[in-house]
Amino acid sequence: MPRPDAFRQEVLRHRFTAIANEMSVALQRAAYSTNIKTRRDHSCAVVDPRGRIVAQSFSQPAHLGTLAHFVPRILADYGVDRLRPGDGLVCNDGHLGGIHLNDVATVLPVFRDGRILAYVATMAHHLDVGGGTPGSIGLHEEHVQEGLIIPPSLLVRDDAIDESLLRLILRNVRAPRETGGDFRAQLAASATGSRRVLELADTETPDGLAIAMEGVLDYTERRVRSAVARLPHGTVTADGFLDGDGRTDEPIRVAVSVTIDDDGATFDLTGTDPQRPSSINTTAAMTFAGCAYAFRVFLDPDIPVNDGFYRMVKVVAPPGTVVNAVRPAAIGAGADTGIRVTETALRALAGVMPEAAVADTKGTVCNVALAGVDPRTGQYFVFYEAIAGGYGGRARQDGMDAVQAHFQNTENAPIEETEASYPLRIARYALVEDSEGAGRQRGGLGLRRDYIAEGDVVLTVMAERSSFAPQGLFGGDPGRPAHFIVNPGPRGRRYPSKFSARVPAGDVMSLQLGGGGGYGPPLERDPDAVAADVRSGRVSRRRASAAYGVVVARDGRPDVARTTARRATLRARAASGR
Repeated sequence: MPRPDAFRQEVLRHRFTAIANEMSVALQRAAYSTNIKTRRDHSCAVVDPRGRIVAQSFSQPAHLGTLAHFVPRILADYGVDRLRPGDGLVCNDGHLGGIHLNDVATVLPVFRDGRILAYVATMAHHLDVGGGTPGSIGLHEEHVQEGLIIPPSLLVRDDAIDESLLRLILRNVRAPRETGGDFRAQLAASATGSRRVLELADTETPDGLAIAMEGVLDYTERRVRSAVARLPHGTVTADGFLDGDGRTDEPIRVAVSVTIDDDGATFDLTGTDPQRPSSINTTAAMTFAGCAYAFRVFLDPDIPVNDGFYRMVKVVAPPGTVVNAVRPAAIGAGADTGIRVTETALRALAGVMPEAAVADTKGTVCNVALAGVDPRTGQYFVFYEAIAGGYGGRARQDGMDAVQAHFQNTENAPIEETEASYPLRIARYALVEDSEGAGRQRGGLGLRRDYIAEGDVVLTVMAERSSFAPQGLFGGDPGRPAHFIVNPGPRGRRYPSKFSARVPAGDVMSLQLGGGGGYGPPLERDPDAVAADVRSGRVSRRRASAAYGVVVARDGRPDVARTTARRATLRARAASGR
């Protein structure tokens, strides 16, 4: 059967994407937890019969890069020949190809006349999957301590949920109501995707559908090859550091070498430190997702992201390192290592593509879990979110304030929903003044979020960037590091970036994320832009003078004469090395 013409092929490409996006909306609307229904910490994809991603929702790049590994491995582990119409698989085993145990995948085959036309896949971050700490994030040495490990298993048989398996799962988690609802939401999204695939098959025939999928992947590969031909070819290197593993303060080195040639991008992480007895390790799939993202940002924005793109990305990640941990390594906070891979690769590529480069961002997912007994109901609760921070400065733009960076695409949990759903009060929610990395284009400001619980809680944070500040580019300054403080003030207690602590009712838990690095010398920043930041409360007058050499007058505008003199003084000091 011939392939569809170019016009029809483009229509079908968008039909596949529309299916994935509709699945994503269905999942969000049916979910129970704030983390999915509001923060949208989930992803959906349409997969061809060979396990290759054909289309994916506009959701979490970290999930989608890993689904490219996870789906075929789930199918291989369970056995495709064992699947029957009405079946549906579930799995969260990160070492099989995912991220960590909280990210649970479902994979459902779409049958027509005994033939698998496609698979529909979802991945969603569940509030809790058991383990040694609430929220299933924390300082663990082994994977089995992090929660319930679900191998590829049939959660759906004959189009009905296996209630026995679901009960087993829910007995092992701390938030069974939300978890059960979120599982059902994933399956509802999959049912939506299955219906849409079958409707499309009615118009294309099964053979035509398979040919169209192959055409989408080949089209994407051609687009990527064309884009790569316009990129600088060669090899660049950089290294980055993680704060430590949470048990010691010894930094963890991540080494990245990037080679661009006609066949795409090769990321070689040889030289990265060995895996640690800590949850900071990550999987090869998460590392692949981080590398794929770093490559993707330099390509045309309308190029689809599917197997045709992924086949142009090669990753060398030595087993037994923090970027390719092997069992029994814990991996619960490995996404932070994935972000360090991304930012290190971007810093390397900045040397040959400065106009497209971005300075370091907040540089952490910042997993936060709060858990305890709700004094209003007497029931145990788990609250989870990831805090936003500053984005890095770019060649022609300042970094964005208080955003999720790079392959994070989640929203901040709204105050109203958080306070209505949990025994928590958000006492402060604000930008952190002076947290930006100074530069010709400044970095974005970090976000401060202060919680007060109505009862005693366990606070767990698995984050980064409290020891190593987000770095600037081309003369830009670092952003302010992250701060984690209970009861801010002279008698407050400051914690490292990875900890779990019991916090009494009424205490203030202040999580302050870092700012983005600056781009270009701060003394080259437009004085009017500095003055505007002072007027908006982003930058203090003192910092405007010290970092940018801009003296802001009482009327909120730059004092031209004093600014000229101040900048001359700062340049002279820099030249003399003082």
